[in-house]
Amino acid sequence: MSDSSASLQRKVKCPQCGKETVFAPDNKFRPFCSERCRLIDLGDWASEAYKIPTRENASVQDPEAYQRGEEEDT
Repeated sequence: MSDSSASLQRKVKCPQCGKETVFAPDNKFRPFCSERCRLIDLGDWASEAYKIPTRENASVQDPEAYQRGEEEDT
């Protein structure tokens, strides 16, 4: 790879540590900068540190009502 093509590669910040890293197919950890950052992120998902928000009052008994946006009266 020449110096000019290296300077044209897209660089992004690692989502875990913020270090600037090349976002290209030859970076096997992309979008992370290293295997360490990739594994830390995977661990966060596995330990449920990341969660998808849900409605607290949504009815599990009536999934169709949930899809319509209706909530149970309590």
